Amino acid sequence: MSNLEGAPVEASDVRGRVAELHAIREQVRRGPSDRATQAQKAKGKLTARERIDLLLDEGSFNEVEPLRRHRAQGFGLEAKRPYTDGVITGWGTVHGRTVFVYAHDFRIFGGALGEAHATKIHKIMDMAIAAGAPLVSLNDGAGARIQEGVSALAGYGGIFQRNTKASGVIPQISVMLGPCAGGAAYSPALTDFVFMVRDTSQMFITGPDVVRAVTGEEITQNGLGGADVHAETSGVAHFAYDDEETCLEEVRYLLSLLPQNNRENPPRVVSEDPADRTGDALLDLVPADGNRPYDMRKVIEEIVDDGDFLEVHERWATNIIVALARLDGQVVGLIANQPQYLAGVLDIEASEKAARFVQMCDAFNIPIITLLDVPGFLPGVDQEHGGIIRHGAKLLYAYCNATVPRISVILRKAYGGAYIVMDSQSIGADLTYAWPTNEIAVMGAEGAANVVFRKQIAEADDPEAMRARMVKEYKAELMHPYYAAERGLIDDVIDPVETRQVLIRSLAMLATKHADLPSRKHGNPPQ
Repeated sequence: MSNLEGAPVEASDVRGRVAELHAIREQVRRGPSDRATQAQKAKGKLTARERIDLLLDEGSFNEVEPLRRHRAQGFGLEAKRPYTDGVITGWGTVHGRTVFVYAHDFRIFGGALGEAHATKIHKIMDMAIAAGAPLVSLNDGAGARIQEGVSALAGYGGIFQRNTKASGVIPQISVMLGPCAGGAAYSPALTDFVFMVRDTSQMFITGPDVVRAVTGEEITQNGLGGADVHAETSGVAHFAYDDEETCLEEVRYLLSLLPQNNRENPPRVVSEDPADRTGDALLDLVPADGNRPYDMRKVIEEIVDDGDFLEVHERWATNIIVALARLDGQVVGLIANQPQYLAGVLDIEASEKAARFVQMCDAFNIPIITLLDVPGFLPGVDQEHGGIIRHGAKLLYAYCNATVPRISVILRKAYGGAYIVMDSQSIGADLTYAWPTNEIAVMGAEGAANVVFRKQIAEADDPEAMRARMVKEYKAELMHPYYAAERGLIDDVIDPVETRQVLIRSLAMLATKHADLPSRKHGNPPQ
């Protein structure tokens, strides 16, 4: 009849041709060989089709161009022309909603990208953009197919161009399930979310061999670009998991929190968590003493529906939390300082992490809630030389540019430029609330007193007693809980136990918010 390497055999009638078609389909489904499949399994990895089955609702996958084969000549390629050309493309559903997907098949050419391979990806990306549905890439490829030369490189260029075109239009999720080097690493970096699996997935521009040759450094693939490296150190990966099954289940969960495209709102669900539920535990979770740390995650758990939220970049820039959750069934984006790490200060990495998340929420119509307990920006030579001004401005720009509903709540400290940057009323927050434990000021009372009352302290008979007195006076005059409210800089001081109720009512009012930006091609954000 036919095989994966050869041309179809002539069939004498319709039934014969249909039988031939089914034989070819079965061979395509099984893959190139049992040996190649066993080699994939030996690495602890699933096949491309098994991954698609885990990602999509059962029986929903519709494959596009399964019979595509390359036309390249030379280097033995003309004798090896398997169907799919090493990438499976199509669409299906996740929780009943359409999702487009492409999956590299490492069993064929190591998942390397050639001209036909790239053309299939281009087509499915174009379809996703036209249909207005999310695109998920299951990446397990060895980079450009060297035997096809510049044609393979041009294929990557087409993918990058489409990633950029789709940015902010449809959700793009990259799932790293194998080694991805060179150009294969850049497409994921252009997408909204990157998932990785420990031990089996790596991302790097130049591999360990090149690093060794150029710098003399010895390092493993995982040490150079493994899941933990990118989840904790580089910030390239948003999520890292121990196995593919858990990873793909979490991708499904993330998709349930995102809209299909930028013209829709995220899916709303009926919440069984009462909208008028009080958060009595909040009174004990957050110490009144601004110098005592606490876990902001517990505050978030107390406020959101059923205490459930999906933290993004959980292990990178841990002094700030960004997460997706629901309030009364409505998806919201949460940005919160984490006093448990570096006292919740803003630094270079925290600013970048929060800025990208704000932009994502704004692109996909997700209201933004900011929980503040921030003592300022992290001081230091490394931070200044590293460009904290430039990186902090990214967060400022992202908030100022966002048109979705924006609500901020000040729990304790909100000092200096960090207070302004983290969605203060003066940069466009729709509603700003504060707990009665709030301290909003240019700086802490001790530092302010040393500046404002420096002369009196220096001339006093007992400088320490004078300093303590001036600190107390400064707090009483300029940092009491109602100072900002009296000047209209916050909308209300609220009882912490009512935070959930206040946020839900505020979101309901802002549901019909409309905001226009000036006519322009795009802004020029700080880089």
